[in-house]
Amino acid sequence: LGNTFGALFIGVVFAAILFGLSNIQAFFYFQTHNGTGISFPKLAVCWTLDALHLFLIVHCVYYYLVAHYADFNALTEIVWSFKVMMFLLVRSLYFHRIWIVGKGRSRVLLMAVYSLAIRSADIASRYQCHVFSDLVKIEWATFMALGTITFVDFVIASSLCYLLATSRTGFSSTDSIITKLMAYIINTGCLTSVCSLSAMITCAVMPHNFIFLGVEFLVAKLYVNSFFAL
Repeated sequence: LGNTFGALFIGVVFAAILFGLSNIQAFFYFQTHNGTGISFPKLAVCWTLDALHLFLIVHCVYYYLVAHYADFNALTEIVWSFKVMMFLLVRSLYFHRIWIVGKGRSRVLLMAVYSLAIRSADIASRYQCHVFSDLVKIEWATFMALGTITFVDFVIASSLCYLLATSRTGFSSTDSIITKLMAYIINTGCLTSVCSLSAMITCAVMPHNFIFLGVEFLVAKLYVNSFFAL
């Protein structure tokens, strides 16, 4: 069980840590921005989706390791919470924030539509799976989704850096803040990209265990952290 449900358990532990970090981010964001930046309803929606995602993955692991411990028939079946992941909506919020920063540029919309389409195809394929052995049959969908996510993450980071670079004011204090923001966004974008790339590599190298799924748990959480960091 170490590299299967044990990997999922470790993924949930780290996801819970990132959820705690997003709570701190949300609190400080609400305290410091005071009506500017992300509106309170969007902040609440993003936090709710993040909490719902954590509930789903915790339920998934609880189902296999506690409720149906040593039930080998249940261990081969895919529980409903495994299929219902709120990854798409969290990503939509992230793209929406970039759309606002980019003043509604059409390239952002095209990138968002393409990414959501690929991820939708991946989710639709997973909904057709009823046992874990079926996941091996849809490796192509997982590779396409993770590959697209990795590429889009790099595009997002570079796009935001470009938008911030063109927003320089000429005042040294303001430009220094923008430079720091650019560095932070590069690090954030690279972190999500590395996480997505790690999930894709582990899926390719070890398709018969759940290590790549545990890594995927973290990708959604990192997007929420990135959203609050914008």
